[in-house]
Amino acid sequence: MKTTADEVFKLLRAAYPDARCELDFTSPFQLLVATVLSAQSTDVGVNKVTPVLFARWPTPQALAEADRAELEEVIRPTGFFRNKAAALQGLSRQIADDYDGKVPISIDDLVKLPGVGRKTANVVRGHAFGLPAITTDTHVLRVSKRLGWTTSAKPEVVETDLQQLFDPSDWTVLSDTLIFHGRRCCHAKKPACGACVVGGLCPSYGTGPTDPDEAKALVKS
Repeated sequence: MKTTADEVFKLLRAAYPDARCELDFTSPFQLLVATVLSAQSTDVGVNKVTPVLFARWPTPQALAEADRAELEEVIRPTGFFRNKAAALQGLSRQIADDYDGKVPISIDDLVKLPGVGRKTANVVRGHAFGLPAITTDTHVLRVSKRLGWTTSAKPEVVETDLQQLFDPSDWTVLSDTLIFHGRRCCHAKKPACGACVVGGLCPSYGTGPTDPDEAKALVKS
């Protein structure tokens, strides 16, 4: 399977050479906040909110001390704003008090922060700290299973399966590439199989339309 997986990854990398984290950030703290906000929201939507948020509350201490109602109003467009506001102020307070205002690096410390799960922790580790990290978001879970790289829908299991297939140096860009492919071609309900660059190697080929024209119309830029 590894030979096929490497070939598929190579083709996907060629198809999405600019695959990257699509959240805007300039520091680990900004990426952490943006990732928490991205739950049940789009990266585009989050990127519209974070410039205002960070202009008003640029540090963990400032965000921890923010007026809750004002914070909720700023992040309201991302959805679930009350829960997100509580998480943001909780993690900000913990970072300010327990980590001298700096986002921790270890995954064990990150997942102790309010509102931070393993997926969010891996986003921060991979993109803010440059450490090998597989982000098992919904696109990674779906595409990995369709490609036959895993038989599980459990994030922890999928993460382990992918770690065994690919070198650590590829983990972060692998996640980004699968996310790009999932958002643009391998959709949840109707994948664009007939326009997929790895269709000939995919065991799930035919889940979506195989007619090239029909499939091409499904591809998102």
